[in-house]
Amino acid sequence: MNDYQKEIADLEAQIDQLVEAEGDPKTIAELSMQLEILRAIYARALDLLERGRKDPELRYGLRIQGYGDWTLDNVYAFVYERAVELEPRAHSAFVGGIKTADFALMLNS
Repeated sequence: MNDYQKEIADLEAQIDQLVEAEGDPKTIAELSMQLEILRAIYARALDLLERGRKDPELRYGLRIQGYGDWTLDNVYAFVYERAVELEPRAHSAFVGGIKTADFALMLNS
């Protein structure tokens, strides 16, 4: 289990505990939204990581943008930072934007 999977699992456990304890609904909703965002970013980072293993231009793009070698940590950092730069909107639109953004194109821009 890597650090990103652990963070997601820890957040899932925290949400489960709050639900079982009938915790504050607002807190549960906020943490659930955070969890959905982290899952989307992680899934996109894994997708881009796999694509980059076959595409030297993606690896080059990551390096010239200052993120270093083609590792999960560096690809995740790139995806996370670009996701934060997406146009702020309602939560579902934001998560949808993460899921549909072309991070490979952003690397080569």
